[in-house]
Amino acid sequence: MLIRKASSSDIERILEIFDCAKVQMRENGNLRQWPEGYPSREILEKDIADGNCYVLEDNGRVCGTFAFIIGDDPTYEVIENGRWLNDETYGTIHRIASDGTRKGIFEECLKFCQSLIGNIRIDTHEDNRIMQHLLEKHGFLQCGIIYVADGTPRIAYQKVCRHT
Repeated sequence: MLIRKASSSDIERILEIFDCAKVQMRENGNLRQWPEGYPSREILEKDIADGNCYVLEDNGRVCGTFAFIIGDDPTYEVIENGRWLNDETYGTIHRIASDGTRKGIFEECLKFCQSLIGNIRIDTHEDNRIMQHLLEKHGFLQCGIIYVADGTPRIAYQKVCRHT
């Protein structure tokens, strides 16, 4: 599987992948995360312009996407009912999604991100049981609750890995 930075030519495919991910979420009881219009084309265009959007290709076909941003995330400044594992520089995984045709998208994303920085944060909706399971399976620890831009709560996770 190839991971590369997304370009503007990937936008339509990424939006299709977001739609596939929303169907998967709804089918698994996650009815409230990623409401209609989110993630928006504007968010995606900004991620691409900032160099933070990536796609995963399997045999030349884009089957997954995620944003990875190294540096402070404003939504992570305040955490309730817990605390972060450390205050060191970190990378944040956002908007990870798959079209469902290839297993292991999260694992590939995580390996890639860990190759860039050993301190990773991520958050997910309380109804996203699949993501919670993946995070815990891959050694992320629940750190508390953060609030995203629309004011809704998310479970915050962090993983600290050793760089080799």
